[in-house]
Amino acid sequence: MNAQIAIPSEGDGRSAPLTLTPPAVAPTSAALWRAFDIVVAAGVLIVALPFLMILAAVMYLSDPGPLFFVHRRLGFQGRFFGCMKFRSMKMNGDQVLHEHLAKSPEARREWEETHKLKDDPRVTAIGAIVRKLSLDEFPQLINVLRGEMSIVGPRPIVEAEVVRYGRFFEHYCAVKPGLTGLWQISGRNDTTYRERIELDVSYVARKSLALDTWLLIKTVPAVLFARGSY
Repeated sequence: MNAQIAIPSEGDGRSAPLTLTPPAVAPTSAALWRAFDIVVAAGVLIVALPFLMILAAVMYLSDPGPLFFVHRRLGFQGRFFGCMKFRSMKMNGDQVLHEHLAKSPEARREWEETHKLKDDPRVTAIGAIVRKLSLDEFPQLINVLRGEMSIVGPRPIVEAEVVRYGRFFEHYCAVKPGLTGLWQISGRNDTTYRERIELDVSYVARKSLALDTWLLIKTVPAVLFARGSY
């Protein structure tokens, strides 16, 4: 399916209409991307392991319970997988969210538009810090090693978000979801949902090892300065 959408150019950030078709991935390219994912994920886990053990201990002591939260997300070719995160929310998070949305029309509108809340009542005190610095996403390196995710790609979405992608859902499914990508270095939650979709489509159309490496490098300052995170 061909689709026309305004996507940001790589140079000046302005939008230009392009006709995009999800590209076919050559076996050689797929093997290189897989090797890239394994090397980066394994290297980061080995280097960060002592820090992650300390972080896990602090999180458990501040809010006893399961350390990990596994959420059902859509991945490559529309397959579901268990996306892993450090648990940053209260154990009764679903109930807290339901009650909060029932009491706050403004929060309900925000949730319906973005599937996120800037002031999320489910988040624990230490969880807020972990999320701000994107530390909760470290366990997704395991998803990368399993082959369910890539280091770079669109952020994994839930089934309820498919309707938001519409005809561009096939672009999302053309690659594995990633830990980082164009959305993460472009303001994350400071962007609209439409802009996020445009960034995903743009990434799929231009995916290459060079682009993935560039995005990985750009992710470091974006995370350190917590751009658009909450």
